[in-house]
Amino acid sequence: MFNTVVNMIKAVLWDFGGVITSSPFEAFGRYETSNNIPQDFIRTVNATNPDTNAWAQFESSNISAEEFDGLFADETSAAGHRIPGSEVLALLSGSVRPEMVTALGLIKKQYRIACITNNVKGAGQGPGMASDPDAAKAHEKATQIAGVMGLFDFVIESSKVGLRKPNPRIYELACEKMGIEPSEAVFLDDLGINLKPAKAMGMTTIKVLSAAQALNELSEILSMELPVS
Repeated sequence: MFNTVVNMIKAVLWDFGGVITSSPFEAFGRYETSNNIPQDFIRTVNATNPDTNAWAQFESSNISAEEFDGLFADETSAAGHRIPGSEVLALLSGSVRPEMVTALGLIKKQYRIACITNNVKGAGQGPGMASDPDAAKAHEKATQIAGVMGLFDFVIESSKVGLRKPNPRIYELACEKMGIEPSEAVFLDDLGINLKPAKAMGMTTIKVLSAAQALNELSEILSMELPVS
């Protein structure tokens, strides 16, 4: 059953990593297992002092990749397991979820769509990429991601605007660019901390646990059929 409430939604806003692509947290978990590091250690470090830690500074373009490499190593060392920042950056690029890309194309016909992503300068081209043993696959992946990005009406990147989720200003910026009120937007993200301020502003929010779950919820909100593999 579709939502029978009058649909006032004009735009759909999407996170990228963990929504359009598989979550980098999966790669973090594999790294932790292979290096005998407790599960969720990297996520815990990233959640400590979230407005001022190395991750926050890098995503806001306040420090360079080289500075992040050392600062993240210092933070993880203090927490018990030293991890160079460059090794974490190499884990960031997930696999594109084809069902999400199909949904983007369908939704774009009826609604405006945009991406709000916390990222780092040169993601996919920085530490870890140069040593990729299969440069052809890396290039193919970068091309695929660029194609997906091209579907959005616009993309707000933390590394370019100097703001990062969950700062409310980044959501306000998206609404200003779209010419809409927050209540006229749906926002999808895989992190509750990023959804909380958006919901407080009046956006309809979806926490992405899986592609199927998110698309089912979005189908109800938008009153349209979306393919779920």
